[in-house]
Amino acid sequence: MAHAPDQLMTADDLLALGDIGRAELINGELVRMSPAGFEHGRIAMRIARLLANHVEENALGIAVAAETGFLIRRNPDTVRAPDAAFISNDRLPDPLPDRGFFPGAPDFAVEVVSPEDTWSDVASKARDWLAAGTQLVWVVDPKTQTITAYTPTETATIGRDEIASADPVVRGLKIVASDIFR
Repeated sequence: MAHAPDQLMTADDLLALGDIGRAELINGELVRMSPAGFEHGRIAMRIARLLANHVEENALGIAVAAETGFLIRRNPDTVRAPDAAFISNDRLPDPLPDRGFFPGAPDFAVEVVSPEDTWSDVASKARDWLAAGTQLVWVVDPKTQTITAYTPTETATIGRDEIASADPVVRGLKIVASDIFR
């Protein structure tokens, strides 16, 4: 599906493109991204595994993997894809979507900083998540080995030897930051 340069895409247009590789739709504009680097993928997988195990063991909802699209804004449409995310049971639609993007924001989103990311881009993503209703965003920085936790009311930085808590958003989830970076 071709679009004129001045024509904005919708989430449906993005979905119709099929597998185009890593991309997000930001205010109706397609933003392509290169594949994640090895370190980024290793850390994102470790967080996703810890999150998914905890969510399943405690029947809290659903954890999803990297590149799952969330339609967080319409007209113009924005579809973001975190490195890991969680949706609580009480927010899950019935039936679950089998095609398309999740309608709305996750309760918890994780973004792993890539070497080519700028802090303004990462902060913009965190603000997008929060504005869409996400209750907690972790920005995980492999370079500084820190986690910056954003909520609608505050921001906190967790060091390598500290405990990152997603509680109460993901009830009981606490991870020693060094377990993510080892």
